[in-house]
Amino acid sequence: MGMSRIKIELPEHFSFYTKIPVRITDINYGGHVGNDSILSIIHEARMQFLKNKNLDELNFGGFGLIMRDVAIEFKNELFYGEDVKVAVHAADFSKIAFSIYYKIEKSNAVSNEKKIIALAKTGMVCFDYPLKKVMAIPSIILEKFIQDINPLN
Repeated sequence: MGMSRIKIELPEHFSFYTKIPVRITDINYGGHVGNDSILSIIHEARMQFLKNKNLDELNFGGFGLIMRDVAIEFKNELFYGEDVKVAVHAADFSKIAFSIYYKIEKSNAVSNEKKIIALAKTGMVCFDYPLKKVMAIPSIILEKFIQDINPLN
């Protein structure tokens, strides 16, 4: 009986890229980056992605933003002193929710060979913190992402 595996279908293109260094605090007792630190790297990449659109998780068109779920496919090890390049893209917009996709890669400094460290997808919803309820995504937000959703070829 085989265990089912998470399989993340990445979008064809990404709209944002950032570089994130591996910190010593990311390293676990196995001597490599722990899976909890991969989640931290995803969080940092998401904050930079939002900041690039003059948004953040507490000011998302007048509401907050919360992560409803996360899926991560771990592919390769990552070590202290390495940098990762994280590609980020928002897609799958519905009335109240959307997905953010992440591709975490490292490059070998000598051979320039790229290795995928992890693929991830977070389900995000607009949230009114004072009212403690899920809200529709404001149209001002959709406008900020429309270029990413329908890129000009």
